[in-house]
Amino acid sequence: MEQVFGYIISLGASVMMPIIFTIIGLCIGMKFGKALKSGLCVGVGFVGLGVVTALLTTNFDNPLKAISDLYHLQLNVFDMGWPAAAAVAYNTAVGALIIPICLGINLLMLITKTTRTVNIDLWNYWHFAFIGAVAYFVMGESLAWGYFAAIICYVITLVCADLTAEKFQKYYDLNGISIPQPFCQSFVPFAILINKALDKIPGFSKLDIDADGMKKKFGVIGEPLVLGVIVGMLIGWAAQLDIKKVLFLGITMGAVMELIPRITSLFIEGLKPISEKTSELVKTKFNGKKVHIGMSPALVIGHPATLVASVILIPVILALAVFLPGNQFLPLASLAGMFYLFPMVLPFTKGNVLKTLIVGLVALIVGLYFVTDMAPDFTLAANNVYAETHDPTAHIPEGFSGGALDFASSLFGWTIYRGIKLSYVGGAVLALIAIALMLINRRIIIRSEKEAKQAAK
Repeated sequence: MEQVFGYIISLGASVMMPIIFTIIGLCIGMKFGKALKSGLCVGVGFVGLGVVTALLTTNFDNPLKAISDLYHLQLNVFDMGWPAAAAVAYNTAVGALIIPICLGINLLMLITKTTRTVNIDLWNYWHFAFIGAVAYFVMGESLAWGYFAAIICYVITLVCADLTAEKFQKYYDLNGISIPQPFCQSFVPFAILINKALDKIPGFSKLDIDADGMKKKFGVIGEPLVLGVIVGMLIGWAAQLDIKKVLFLGITMGAVMELIPRITSLFIEGLKPISEKTSELVKTKFNGKKVHIGMSPALVIGHPATLVASVILIPVILALAVFLPGNQFLPLASLAGMFYLFPMVLPFTKGNVLKTLIVGLVALIVGLYFVTDMAPDFTLAANNVYAETHDPTAHIPEGFSGGALDFASSLFGWTIYRGIKLSYVGGAVLALIAIALMLINRRIIIRSEKEAKQAAK
């Protein structure tokens, strides 16, 4: 079993997801040709996203390191990036069986009506394995604590995916889709609280500037493409590169900003037929009962507001990381994942760029402290994995601790980590939170099913 799921993961999202989506398409009654095309579109989308991400990391890695050296930004927590977190996740006893265990939990929750989401985003299961792996080492290589932490994270994420599904679907016009990815979902509490606080400030509601509004207000400078060029050139200038390299970095960042929306349109093209067919099937076979397909947030990161907020926050968070008292983490390798902060924030800020920026800024500042706090045990887990596997992605440079924005800066990840550190008391509190959320969600599901039946009469 372990070898089977290990092989599936080793295929990568670009191969694994087309196969999964083709099978799903056939299972829900789509013709083979349409199901295959949907699956391939999703696969091509993942390949394209990988190419663009590599374009960003390859070209900006050295300039960002140069900035760190030039201005003596020697913070003690080395940014390993999400690949290191994924390596820690899947190279432990917890990661070995995380997929079948979580799929079993998902099935159980569907049967008990504590979720409506079918989480097929298998690649992102590494998030659950990661927090489980950290708990495993923190508690003296306890497999029970490792799986407990992973399952708690999975349950909370599935419930949150359900609770945010309606807003997500309405905002992005993607019926039948939810996002059961814990990194994205962990920013929802920030979005809700900050959005409400900002709405109470007199006159703030008049500052309703979305991505289109920025274009009208600032002209060509408000375009994500042009903003990308400007920020890219600023990074090159700060790294004291020559004019040729400064211009190249500007064009590269601009290209990333322009290409991501085009690539994410492939995800939409692939998902739309499956989403529509699923909705049709649910209406005819399940008396209107709702089922959400849990998908990767990658399909919506090309939204203009996400791009604008991400590219503006990159230089801002770099500067703040240096001056924040007590922070020891300088995000460098993790910056390519900045786009993933906002997919679940936008439905609550309704695309308001200013609100989105403020939410992102507050969440990132708090996240820096989460990474700093978790760094000793992230390091413990990474060092153990490196000693066993010699995987270079898990190797932490001598004299540093290890960290990463994804998934160590997550509210969900940090809360579970801190709960596990409190042993049985913390575990009991985490279990109560998960059970309470399940019961609340079950009540909502049963009520909506009753309403659907009454409406059908």
